[in-house]
Amino acid sequence: MAPTDSVSSCQQNIRPEVQHRRKVRNFQVNMYPALCRSRDKNRYFHQYLARLVGRHVLPGSTVIDLGCGNGDMLAALKPTLGVGIDFNPAAIAEARAKHPDLTFHETEIEAVAGLGLPKFDYVILSGVLPQLYDLHSSLAAIAGLCHRDTRLIIATFSRLWQPVIRLGEACGLKQRIIDESWLPSDEIGNILAQNDFAMIRQTEGILLPLDVPLLSDLVNRWVAPLPLLRQLDLCTITIARTVPATAADPSDSVSVIVPVRNESGNIPMLVNRLPVMADTQEVIFVEGNSSDDTWQAVQDAVKNYTGPFQMRAMKQPGRGKGDAVRAGFGAAGGEILLILDGDLSVPPEELPRFVDLIRSGRCEFANGSRLVYPMEDQAMRFLNMIANKCFGWMFTFLLGQRLRDTLCGTKVLRRGNYLKIAGNRAYFGDFDPFGDFDLLFGAARLNLKIMDVPIHYKQRTYGSTNISRFRHGLLLIRMCAVAARKITFL
Repeated sequence: MAPTDSVSSCQQNIRPEVQHRRKVRNFQVNMYPALCRSRDKNRYFHQYLARLVGRHVLPGSTVIDLGCGNGDMLAALKPTLGVGIDFNPAAIAEARAKHPDLTFHETEIEAVAGLGLPKFDYVILSGVLPQLYDLHSSLAAIAGLCHRDTRLIIATFSRLWQPVIRLGEACGLKQRIIDESWLPSDEIGNILAQNDFAMIRQTEGILLPLDVPLLSDLVNRWVAPLPLLRQLDLCTITIARTVPATAADPSDSVSVIVPVRNESGNIPMLVNRLPVMADTQEVIFVEGNSSDDTWQAVQDAVKNYTGPFQMRAMKQPGRGKGDAVRAGFGAAGGEILLILDGDLSVPPEELPRFVDLIRSGRCEFANGSRLVYPMEDQAMRFLNMIANKCFGWMFTFLLGQRLRDTLCGTKVLRRGNYLKIAGNRAYFGDFDPFGDFDLLFGAARLNLKIMDVPIHYKQRTYGSTNISRFRHGLLLIRMCAVAARKITFL
């Protein structure tokens, strides 16, 4: 047999995925000097891409970057533990020289299980997913790097830009790379769902990848995120999480926080209607500067209660519902924290579905929605309903997750996630008298999976609303500005 026939026969015996990985590796090794020159020419693009990824990563987290290249993006994320993986030895050598405080391994993504690595808070795949031969085996390996709260951050590039990219390659502005898989945004969600990952949100960015002083930052920060125009952006950032294989422990304890102000007549009925949601369940009334005898009604309810719950009462230290919620959460001992407004406009009987969604892992932040089922007459004034729908649309855009109703008082999350929100509260500042947006913005900042849960909104039977239509409407506009500045237009 001729030598060439022997080589051809050996190649045929190599598995297709191995052949593909060798092809990609050989290309990157041989073209690494040219790829570096291309990277230097497009330094602005790579730095802005790291900025897009970095807005989803909390400083001080543990991060692994799969396909890390020279490690610049990993270093920009400022992890407490940073690990980079790449199969290009030249890239790994450069990364180790530039970032000695980080750890780098020369290996393939599919082989990371053999490194004995811990589980990470964030797994980064920047521009790597379309280069993988078998997405299913790669995602199976990645799952081994994830704990329950890990976030997978995937950066991909739009095929709409293909003619522009080819032109840049022809002009020597960019190094051409080997052919990649075509993964539009909806296909990424489909592939993730098939491999026990759930997509949380997708955001787009970078409308002007070249460095034009003043103009590039202006366009990419303020224009690129806008509806319709963002469909033209070069980059898509996909945030995903692992889907729990089994439901969480049904014995998770529950704390129900009930902020009350001028709700004296509702207290006895609320106590009687609260359902049992856990073996260990506590109810904490937080009274807030009432002008009626609400505090006395709460004290009487706690004193006379003989049911299955632990019942407590406290006065809030400051003013506003947000202060009351934070005080109640700070005193709570349950694993699952739940807010129930004291006006009984949300039926307490509907609370178990919120807790079940959190327990099962189907979502990480359950947000009540009053705008699905028909309401009782007079439950919400017409102008309030129109405003709520408009703000729901606005916050869906600003937060990147679907929210139909931002001001429903019923919100549920795990204690651990609340503590993370509280620990990062300084990022937004003390801006929210309602308490709803402090939690929603914090959840969006953590990339928690938010899910709207429809409730049947009832008319108040005692007292009057504490909401001022116009004054609080102006505050909602202020909330939009905070979300835009801190989450969307960075």
